[in-house]
Amino acid sequence: MADKGRFLTGSTMGHVVRMTMTGAMGITFVFLVDAANLFWISQLGDPKLMAAIGFAFAIQYFSVSAGIGLMIASTALVSRRIGEDNRPLARRTATSAAMIAFAIQSTVAASIFVFRHEIVALSGATGETAALAARYLAMSVPSLGIMAVSMIANGTLRAEGDGMRSMMVTLTSGAVAMVIDPIMIVGFGWGLDGAAMGLNISRVVMLVVALRFAIGTHDLLARPCLRGLRETAAPYFAIALPAILAQMATPVGNYLLTIVMAGFGDEAVAGWAVVGRLTVVAFGGIFSLSGAIGGIFGQNFGAGRHDRLCRTYRDALIFGLIYTAVTWSLLALLGPWIVGAFAVTGAGVEVVLNFVYFGAGGFVFAAALYVASAAFNALMKPGWATLVSWIRDGILTLPFAWVLAGWFGAPGVIYAQALVTIIVGAGAAWWGWLYVQSLGRTMVSELDLDAPRPYAHADRFRRR
Repeated sequence: MADKGRFLTGSTMGHVVRMTMTGAMGITFVFLVDAANLFWISQLGDPKLMAAIGFAFAIQYFSVSAGIGLMIASTALVSRRIGEDNRPLARRTATSAAMIAFAIQSTVAASIFVFRHEIVALSGATGETAALAARYLAMSVPSLGIMAVSMIANGTLRAEGDGMRSMMVTLTSGAVAMVIDPIMIVGFGWGLDGAAMGLNISRVVMLVVALRFAIGTHDLLARPCLRGLRETAAPYFAIALPAILAQMATPVGNYLLTIVMAGFGDEAVAGWAVVGRLTVVAFGGIFSLSGAIGGIFGQNFGAGRHDRLCRTYRDALIFGLIYTAVTWSLLALLGPWIVGAFAVTGAGVEVVLNFVYFGAGGFVFAAALYVASAAFNALMKPGWATLVSWIRDGILTLPFAWVLAGWFGAPGVIYAQALVTIIVGAGAAWWGWLYVQSLGRTMVSELDLDAPRPYAHADRFRRR
C-alpha cells in the first residue's frame, strides 16, 4: 500500500498511458462482451430483438452515465486526499461516496422500472419492439445500485494509481459474462431475458472483486459513519451533480439521435445499435482516458504541482490523437466484415459503413473534449465540464441531425454526431488548456510548499 501519491513523480505520459491502457483493456473487454451479447441476439434471426436492445441500450445509457458521474466525483476527491497525504480522510470519503452512489442509483433504477413503458415509447419504439425493450429494462435495472458501489470502489483504485487491479475488476466480470451470455441467450433459448440475467450476474461479480481490492489490498474504504457522510456530502455533491449532468449529456444526445434514426425504420435502428457497440469497444481507450487522468490531475493538484498538471493535459491530448488515428484505420479496414458479422441489412448497412469510414474520425475531437472535461472536474470547475457537454449533446446535436438526416438519410445522423463533436471538442480543448495554465498563478502565489496542508491553496481557490 502506497503512503504517498504515485502520480507525483515519474513521467506524466507514462502515467497517462499506463492508467489509460489498463482502464481501456478493462472497459473495452466489458464493452466487447456487450457487443458479443448483441451478436448472440443477432443469431436468433429476429430484427425486433436487435432493435429492442438498441432502444434499451439508449435508455440504460442514462443510468450508466449517472454512475460514471458519481465515480468521477469520488475519484477526484479521493485522489486529492491522497495527494495531501491524508489517507484516513481518503478512506472515509470513498465509503461515503459509495453509500451516496448506491442510494442515488437505486432511486434511478426504481424510476426507470416504474415508468419503463412510457420511457420506451418516448424513444420511438412501438409494438412488439417496445414491449421487448421494456421487459429487458425491467429485468436489468434492479442491479444498478450494485453497479454503483462497484464503480466507486473501482474509481478508488484508480485514485490510488492501481490501474492493474482496476483493470482486473472489469476483466473478471466481463469474462463471467462472456461465458454465461451465449449459454443463457442461445443455449437455453432465453433471448433478451438471458441477456438481462447475464448482465445482472456480471455486475455482482464486479462488486465482489472491486471491494476485495479496494478493502483487502489498499484498505481504502473505512467503516460507514455519520462523520464521514457529513464531511463528504458537500464537496462530493459539488463535483458529482455537475459531473452527472455532464455525463448525462451524452446519453441525451444519443437518445435524440436514436429518435431521429427511428424514423428510418427498425433496420436503421439495428445498425445504430451496432454502431453503439462498435463505439464503446473500439474507443474504450478514449472513454477510459477521462477517468484515468482524473486521478493524475487530482493528486498533483492536491500536492500543488502545476508543472505536472500542464504536462498531463498535453500528454493526454497527444495520446488521444494517436489512439484515435490507429483505431479509425482498423475500423475502416474491418467495415465490410462488421456488417456481415452482425447481419445488418438495408439502411443498417449504410449506417454502419458511414460510421467506420467517416464518423469514427470525430473521436479525435471527442478525446480532446474528454481531456478538457476531466481537467475541469478534477480542478474544481465541474460546471464548465457540464457546459461543454450540453452544448454538444443538448443544444447542437438535434438540429444538426435533423438537417443532415434530411439531406443524407440515416447516414446523416452519423455525420451530425461527428461534426458537432469536432466543433465542440476543439473549443473545449483550447478552453481547458487556458484554464490549466491559469492555475499556475494561483498555485504559485498561494501555495507554501512547507505548509502541513498542501491542499490549502485549493481551499482558498474554491472560496473565490
